[in-house]
Amino acid sequence: MQMAEGSKAEGEDEFQPHPVKEQLPGVDYCITSSPHWPEAIILGFQHYVVMLGTTVIIPTILVPQMGGRNAEKAQVIQTLLFVAGLKTLLQTLIGSRLPVVIGGSYAFIIPSLAIIFCEKYTEIIDPDVRFRETMRAIQGAVIFASMLPIVVGFLGLWRIVVRFLSPLTAAPLVILTGLGLFQLGFPQLARCVAIGLPAWFLLVLFSQHLSHIVRKKQAVGHRLAVIFSIAIAWALAGILTSAGAYKHSSQETQSSCRTDRSGLISSSAWIQFPYPFQWGRPTLNVANGFAMMAAAFVALIESTGVFMVAAKYGSATPVPPSISNRGISWVGIGIMLDGMFGTGTGATASVENAGLLAVNRVGSRRVIQVSAGFMLLFSVLGKFGAVLASIPLPIFAAVYCVLFAYVASAGIGILQFCKLNNFRTKFII
Repeated sequence: MQMAEGSKAEGEDEFQPHPVKEQLPGVDYCITSSPHWPEAIILGFQHYVVMLGTTVIIPTILVPQMGGRNAEKAQVIQTLLFVAGLKTLLQTLIGSRLPVVIGGSYAFIIPSLAIIFCEKYTEIIDPDVRFRETMRAIQGAVIFASMLPIVVGFLGLWRIVVRFLSPLTAAPLVILTGLGLFQLGFPQLARCVAIGLPAWFLLVLFSQHLSHIVRKKQAVGHRLAVIFSIAIAWALAGILTSAGAYKHSSQETQSSCRTDRSGLISSSAWIQFPYPFQWGRPTLNVANGFAMMAAAFVALIESTGVFMVAAKYGSATPVPPSISNRGISWVGIGIMLDGMFGTGTGATASVENAGLLAVNRVGSRRVIQVSAGFMLLFSVLGKFGAVLASIPLPIFAAVYCVLFAYVASAGIGILQFCKLNNFRTKFII
C-alpha cells in the first residue's frame, strides 16, 4: 500500500507543470558578474567577430551603388566599426547597461538606396564625386531621423509605450525580432553550401553535443563554439580556394566562397582614424529625412525586443520601462553618431549578438565592453581588421541561423507568463 502511494506521488511529481521563472537558470555569468580577464577577452573577441557580418554586409550593398570602389568600402567598414564601438560603450556604461552590442541596422538600407538612386545623384559622372555627394545626403537624412528616438527617449514617451507591453504582446515582438532577419541566414548560407553547411554543423556540434562527448570541456564547448566553428570553416574555405575548387564556378559563387575576393585587405589603410564629417558637410532633403525616420522607428522597435532578449539571457528580471526608455535614448544618440561620421546606415541593438549570449551562456556586461574595445582597435588598425572582415559571408550566415533562432525562442519563452488555457489568449496568439 505504501509502495503504491509512493509510486502515485512520484507520478504526480512527474506530470507537474514547469514553474514559471522570471530569471533564466543555467547562465554561467549574469549581467553584473564577470569572467576572469583572459576569458573575458576571448569572449569579447567572439562578440566582435559575430558583429562583423552585419558590418561588412551593409557597406557591401550600399557602397558600390554609390559609385564607391573597394577603398571607399573599406573606409566605410572601418567607420562603421569605430562608431559601433563608441555606441556600444555608451549603451553599456550610460544607457540601458544591458549586455547589448549597438551596430548597423538593415532597416536603413531601403531609404539609403532610395537616396542613392535619386536622379540628382545618378547623373553625376565622376564616381568619387557621386560617392561623396550621396554619402552627404544620407548623413543629413540619418541625423534628421535620429531626432525621433532622441525625443521619445529623453522626454520619457517611450516609457509610457513600453508599459502597455504585456507578455502576450511582448512575445510576438521578440519572436519577429529574431525571425525578421532570417533572410540573412539560410538563404545566404545557400550561396556557398560547401563552407556554410559545415560551419552550421560545427556550431551545433560544439554548442550542443561536445559537452556529452568530453565532460571536462563542456564549458569551453558552448562558450567558444562560435569562434571555433568560424575558424574551422574559414580554414576550409582557404583550402578550397588554394586548391582551385571554384576556378570554373560562376562569378557569384566565387565572390561568396573564395577568401580572396573581398578586396578589403589591399584597399585598407594600415592606420586610419575615422572622424566626424569626414565626407564633407551633410546635406538634407526633408522628404528623405522623413523616409529615414521610418527606418529609425523600426530600429527603435527592434532594439526594444533585443533589450528583452539580452535581459533574459543575462539572467536578469524583465526590463523595466525606464531602462528600455533610457536605452532607446542612447540608440538615438548612436543614430546621430552614424550620421555625423558617415556610416551609410543607422544604429540598432544587434540581434545576432543577443543570440550569442544564449550560445555561450555568458551575459556579462564586461564582455560586451571588451568587444567594443576590439571594434575601436581594429577600426583604426585597418589591415588587421580587414583580414577578419574578409571571412566569406556564408560562414556568418551559418552562425546567424542559430543565433536568430535563439532570439525567436526567447520570445516563445515569454508565453509562459500568459494564461494559455484560455480561448481568448489562443485567439490573440
